[in-house]
Amino acid sequence: MATTGTSRTPLTQLESWKALEEHYQKTKDIELRTLFAEDATRGERFTTEAVGLYYDYSKNRVTSETLALLQKLAQEVGLRERIDAMFGGEKINITEQRAVLHVALRAPKDQTILVDGQNVVPEVHEVLDKMSAFSDRVRSGEWKGYTGKRIRNIINIGIGGSDLGPDMAYQALRYYSDRDLNVRFVSNVDGTHFAEATRDLNPEETLFIVSSKTFTTIETMTNARTARAWTLKALKDETAIARHFVAVSTNAEEVQKFGIDTANMFGFWDWVGGRYSYDSAIGLSLMIAIGPENFRRMLAGFHEMDEHFRTAPFERNLPVLLGLIGIWYNNFFGAQTVAVLPYEQYLKKLSAYLQQLDMESNGKHVNEAGQDVNYQTGPIIWGQPGTNGQHAFYQLIHQGTKLIPCDFIGFYQSLNILPPHHDLLIANMIAQAEALAFGKTAEELKAEGSPEYQIPHRVCKGNRPSNTIFAERLTPEALGKIIALYEHKVFVQGTVWNIDSFDQWGVELGKVLAKRIIPELQSEQEPELKHDSSTNQLIQRYRQHKNHA
Repeated sequence: MATTGTSRTPLTQLESWKALEEHYQKTKDIELRTLFAEDATRGERFTTEAVGLYYDYSKNRVTSETLALLQKLAQEVGLRERIDAMFGGEKINITEQRAVLHVALRAPKDQTILVDGQNVVPEVHEVLDKMSAFSDRVRSGEWKGYTGKRIRNIINIGIGGSDLGPDMAYQALRYYSDRDLNVRFVSNVDGTHFAEATRDLNPEETLFIVSSKTFTTIETMTNARTARAWTLKALKDETAIARHFVAVSTNAEEVQKFGIDTANMFGFWDWVGGRYSYDSAIGLSLMIAIGPENFRRMLAGFHEMDEHFRTAPFERNLPVLLGLIGIWYNNFFGAQTVAVLPYEQYLKKLSAYLQQLDMESNGKHVNEAGQDVNYQTGPIIWGQPGTNGQHAFYQLIHQGTKLIPCDFIGFYQSLNILPPHHDLLIANMIAQAEALAFGKTAEELKAEGSPEYQIPHRVCKGNRPSNTIFAERLTPEALGKIIALYEHKVFVQGTVWNIDSFDQWGVELGKVLAKRIIPELQSEQEPELKHDSSTNQLIQRYRQHKNHA
């Protein structure tokens, strides 16, 4: 069996990989129409259900043999051992020598998860209890602003994992939120984002949550300093900052220097990656919005999926199946993207969130040993809620030249019962999966009486794969399960590709270069530019035009 790290056999030399290559050559042209015609029970057999999620993978171009070979691959790359290593607190983020324990953020109080011999679960619950107490004070009106007015506006200032997660989850769980609170998110260093987020707000009623582990992230701290100035312009007193700002950070010195009372600083740990962190203190804005009880219900949903992933056999393991089927398309069919298509308006930011989760995790070109890989790694993730996407990009999925596997996500029950809306919504979701799989042939169009000249343009070849995931309704628990499903799917794929899914060095290069360019844009004297000719020219043009009316 292959092991992780430098000693692992190269992926494409594994026996299971070679077997999959041979199997692909034999089955690549197989049609979903044929698979369903030959097996009347396929739609029941190629499904699994766990922790309240129903997963139908029957509309994939796979056979029982495909799935068995993919599971052998998972065994040969040591997926089970890798899962145990993550849950056991081993430092599987090898380039940063860190444990990867987002699963500890949602562990029950009585669970033990060790990092360097220390159980981290009590620390997690200590922070959760502190978050809960603070959230209750804000929600009840006990916490007041500097002038004694009740806080009515919550603005989370962060970027990346400190923004995408809580923002997505707030939109997803808005049904459960306190509508007397106005919750907004500012991330972009573009001043327009801050200006529009605060334009109609009263500083006396506004609380800012500044989320930055180091309290030095340039975008976040630029927005935070602008928020500080905006607050002081109205309130005139430096001591007001402590009533209108709290921090999610580990840098007490910088937090205090900013004017925030460190008693209102909420910490987290280096074993939590930013894109896996919204169920930590990074989710403080979400907890204030939906309340501590609903937040803990969400954590319980995460934990249910964690335990399913940790213990279920691969053939019934939702994240394992989702991840391995993704490998099949990515690495054997050459599909480069995955469309995530939630048929639920509250999940309108899910695809954007999953972009960071997946693409920042698995957008890597070297394996854990630092060697260039000779196979595709992470796919491009994209999508929109249905039915909006149907009138935008589904045309390309149905009749374009690219193979785009799709994940459909739906709920049996709507949170907002407005007959017949939900039936129409889910009918569209089911129909799209059916249309993608089976299409429409020229013969069928002819039989329906379509004009001859239209037939080539109306043919949908079908054989376009999709997964369908159903849950009862969009509850806090259901959201936790869905996000954990995709977290672990990313982990499965990173394990197969033998890459470190938990660092993000590519994000850093642009930041470093930007720090060099900022003073060159701002200098009153003409700077000596030592970039390439294109970059030099862009800097010069910006300097020439930036102050023109």
